[in-house]
Amino acid sequence: MKTKLMLLALVLLALASPIFAQAPGGSTPAGGTNWVAISAGFSMAIASGLCGLAQAKAAAACAEGMGRNPGAAAAIRFALILSLVLIESLALYTFAVIFVKVV
Repeated sequence: MKTKLMLLALVLLALASPIFAQAPGGSTPAGGTNWVAISAGFSMAIASGLCGLAQAKAAAACAEGMGRNPGAAAAIRFALILSLVLIESLALYTFAVIFVKVV
């Protein structure tokens, strides 16, 4: 019964997809809202916020690791710098994609 219900939902979604097709004649009507720019702003805000949270968590874990094992401070510091670079690259990639898409 559950597989039939899932199959029915899948068929309905596949058949309903032409409903959401773009109207012929352009991307936005005259005087319409530029949803690409609005969604780009929200995506950059989300990416920046999550990057900030991830960097804070990485720094907290690094400080805790150095406190527990001071002998491994150099390796922990290197791992922290590498992880911060990779986390920050997420925000930069998001910015680059948004810049290319909106401008």
